[in-house]
Amino acid sequence: MPRQKKEPSGCGCASIPFSVILLFLGGGYFLFTQREHLDISRFLPEDLRKNIPLEISRFIPEDLQQKIPFLNVSDSADAEEVTQNLPDEATPTLEPTPQQQPRLPAAPISNPSPPTPTAQIKPPATLPENPLTPSTPKSPWEKKAIRGIYFSRYQITNNATEETIRARVRYYRDRGINTLIHGVWGNACTMYTSQVMQTKFGYESCPNEFQDKWLDWLIDEAHKHDMEVHAYFEKGIKIDENSPAFDLAVQRGWIVPGVDRTHPGVDHYVLNVGIPEVAEFFTNILVEFVTKYPQIDAVQWDDYLGYHAELPGQVDRTLELTNFVQKAISATKAANPSVSFDICHHNPYWAKRYFAADWENWGVDRVFIQVYAEDNFDDEMHYVETYDGISITERQFNRLEELIRNPKVDNILLFPLSGYPDKMADEVKRLTGKIK
Repeated sequence: MPRQKKEPSGCGCASIPFSVILLFLGGGYFLFTQREHLDISRFLPEDLRKNIPLEISRFIPEDLQQKIPFLNVSDSADAEEVTQNLPDEATPTLEPTPQQQPRLPAAPISNPSPPTPTAQIKPPATLPENPLTPSTPKSPWEKKAIRGIYFSRYQITNNATEETIRARVRYYRDRGINTLIHGVWGNACTMYTSQVMQTKFGYESCPNEFQDKWLDWLIDEAHKHDMEVHAYFEKGIKIDENSPAFDLAVQRGWIVPGVDRTHPGVDHYVLNVGIPEVAEFFTNILVEFVTKYPQIDAVQWDDYLGYHAELPGQVDRTLELTNFVQKAISATKAANPSVSFDICHHNPYWAKRYFAADWENWGVDRVFIQVYAEDNFDDEMHYVETYDGISITERQFNRLEELIRNPKVDNILLFPLSGYPDKMADEVKRLTGKIK
């Protein structure tokens, strides 16, 4: 007698492949957890929505239930917490990508040989157009009236665009600098086009690619941000053999006998301003410059406006130098009364004793004391506090905080001995940011 087929009993779950069960459960879990987004739950009764986990768990072995997170939610509070951890429907806010500050190209501080033309500078990344909002109250660094940095006359020697020049101004402004001291003269020739040079020597400037409009752009952008531009007459009355004017100066007897070796590695010669033609040449250069760039805030000469005591003959040229500077200042002020005539020199004792520079009697507007050595730093502070401020290099950064905190130090100038003013400004920003 054939055996009768036994009818299957129960739900028949045992015959369903385990993968199908997991697919069912996963899909059910997704639909349940995304009910707020899919809006499926509105078709389900309230009591069923609350009991979905319980109803599903009846078909799952206990050991497998422990591995399914939403089946272990013990109460409605925990269930709510699970739901809250899911992403909401709000559009995510994209974080802005930080822009790296541009690194500006640099050149050596002193390069007496004619510069080699280089490729055009690409404009740095766009910097903020509007001035920074000063903190209230101002930091000790911001309280200094002049926070200046020097640029050698060869700091810009290629075809920089207007955009590049203006961006460079904002670059230094954003590093706490408010005064740009830019080289315009050196080694007995101008960087800009000069009719005085053309008439006297037969050429209009030093060999370079300096464009006359560069200073106009520089000054205009600086003034937009309450910054100043000072014209730096680098190397003063000194000249070396690489100057295009050197041979003519020798032929005309313009040079004081002897070699000035106060600057290591370079044999300098000194033009004799006691000769009326030489004095007139320098005076005409100054008048021409402040007329050509009437918006310039100041002109500044350095310690190379002087005659070293070790020059042969031991001739005292103090009075001749004083007479020359006084007349040059008068002519400069007559041409442009608003311009300040400044110097950055040795303290008055050393300047007069070793460089014939009796600058206390010159009638200059401001004097900044050069302090480029650690040995006599503390002694120099008396002069720094008495006059208009100090000029330092990277070697004096260990003194920067005490200078900033000293209320008697009105102004601080920064001379990048390394030849990289952008790196110096970056470091100054880092150091001053720590001073509260």
